[in-house]
Amino acid sequence: MSEADDDSVVAISPGIAAVALFGVLAAAIAGAAGGFPEPAGFPAEASIVHNIGYALFDIELGDVPAEGFLAAFLIIAIALDVALDSAVYLAKRETDGTIISALTDGGRDIVDGEVAGAADDDSDTSGVGGTDHGGDR
Repeated sequence: MSEADDDSVVAISPGIAAVALFGVLAAAIAGAAGGFPEPAGFPAEASIVHNIGYALFDIELGDVPAEGFLAAFLIIAIALDVALDSAVYLAKRETDGTIISALTDGGRDIVDGEVAGAADDDSDTSGVGGTDHGGDR
């Protein structure tokens, strides 16, 4: 057996493993499909939203047991909160060792709580020449 034959066997091995895994999963799903009972729905007049609200406040007025819905509701709420917090964290940029917020005041750099490059004498309030007093650029 040559070295080229060894390379082709190594290249085919992941494909064979993937096909074997697909076969095992397909057999497991096909075997389990017959074991489920017929689906049963909820009564037509039952409100799932009201039942989740009753379960949130631990009120025993619901027609449908909603604890399973409540668990899914809370898990989704936590996942969305993590996604929002992650988006805010990723929106920050880091330059020169300092974190700069994505929300700035017109794009001016703020260093140590003061606008970088601002003049010490702010007596010129006309906005013509001199110090920039904010606004769009």
